[in-house]
Amino acid sequence: MTAPMPGVAIAPAAAAAVLPGFEHMRRFWDSTHACMTVKVLPGEFYVSAQEELVSTVLGSCVSACIRDSERRIGGMNHFMLPEPMGAERNDWSAAVGRAARYGSDAMEQLINAILKAGGRREALTVKIFGGGRVLAQMTDVGQRNIAFVKRYLETEKLPLLASDVGDIYPRQLQFFPASGRVRVRQLRTSRDNELAANERSYLKRLANDPIKGEVELF
Repeated sequence: MTAPMPGVAIAPAAAAAVLPGFEHMRRFWDSTHACMTVKVLPGEFYVSAQEELVSTVLGSCVSACIRDSERRIGGMNHFMLPEPMGAERNDWSAAVGRAARYGSDAMEQLINAILKAGGRREALTVKIFGGGRVLAQMTDVGQRNIAFVKRYLETEKLPLLASDVGDIYPRQLQFFPASGRVRVRQLRTSRDNELAANERSYLKRLANDPIKGEVELF
């Protein structure tokens, strides 16, 4: 057996477990928190039934952290746009393998994945974050995302335990599904410009998508 290299932390074997369907996600051992960390990018979601840290960085995007507190199963999504609009709504909803980039899909997929992992809908609670106005020269996508997710939770009768939304700053978000604990840090550095540029690029890719092209950029 090859000996580990000096200074390289080896994660416990139990930490390698991941729920089916999430094997592609970016996961690494976080020695500070002594658990696996998973990075969720725009259009992605992740569900965990073990001690893990799920993280993301939010600008105009919104993330919902949804959890079954009784069974300690939870997850996070990350979406840029609230929902498909117009006549193409049904075509998009029927698309095979659609991404969770729209809030309407992101919420449904995250909830369904939690239920599939053993969660119960009546035990679900929600915390929401993001929706900052970091794209000042564009339409206020952040406020549209906030309005959508609040309306969705009200319609689906899902209790909202906490929120940190709006304002003009990006956020770094860390969610611990097993405990339900959330850490939020506002980013007020030069990284703001980088995040805004990334979101502009992401919006333009969505606008040029052959399936959907309804994104209003200006």
